[in-house]
Amino acid sequence: MKRTVEIFTAGCPVCDPVVKMVEELAYDQYEISIYDLVKQCDDQTCLNKVAAYVIKKVPTVAVDGVLLSCCQNQGISREQLIKAGIGQGR
Repeated sequence: MKRTVEIFTAGCPVCDPVVKMVEELAYDQYEISIYDLVKQCDDQTCLNKVAAYVIKKVPTVAVDGVLLSCCQNQGISREQLIKAGIGQGR
């Protein structure tokens, strides 16, 4: 049974090289699924997976149902923005 790789992308210039790199490294040993979150999926599969994995940024890669540690950052938070000084002038 092949291992699985899921790539979540927005079809952007930052995401495309990640997709290409995964495809080159995985070749025929992995079943690769690419979910373009801009185009979305007709059956809501990609949105359900985003919710299940709690994806907050793209590109994101999951291998065998587990997000890579580099992709587990929770994304931008209100607290981080305030700490950086954004919103201090209000």
